[in-house]
Amino acid sequence: MSADQASLHGFQVLIGTWETVATHPMIEGAIPGTVTFEWGPGGQFVVQRTQNDHEQVPDATAVIGPPEDGDGMVMEYFDSRGVRRTYGVSLDAGVMRWWRHEPGFEQRYSAVLAPGAFEASGQLARNPGEWEDDLHVTYRRVED
Repeated sequence: MSADQASLHGFQVLIGTWETVATHPMIEGAIPGTVTFEWGPGGQFVVQRTQNDHEQVPDATAVIGPPEDGDGMVMEYFDSRGVRRTYGVSLDAGVMRWWRHEPGFEQRYSAVLAPGAFEASGQLARNPGEWEDDLHVTYRRVED
């Protein structure tokens, strides 16, 4: 197993299909959806496909793996609005984190991964250091 594959090994707990219920401070009520995680070609990447049942929340595809250059991991994110973003990603001791440092719109997200259900919380900062709660998602496994 290469170093890149070893760094992805912890994502095995995510592989499968999950029902999600999300909340967002700008949207009233709960937002149901579905997320699938699967291994990409050759097991070199993790592919995440997200579908949300709300017109204000985009559907998305993300690919997690090693960067083109350098160490660590990144997530390349693409959504139904045409948005494309690159996030840093880490998975250490079962805690997944991703982040993006973009002036005027910094983001961070974390989850303690578990095989059957887990919760994840995001924050954003429009001004440096002024973090606000953002997306919160509950994941419940429906299929391996």
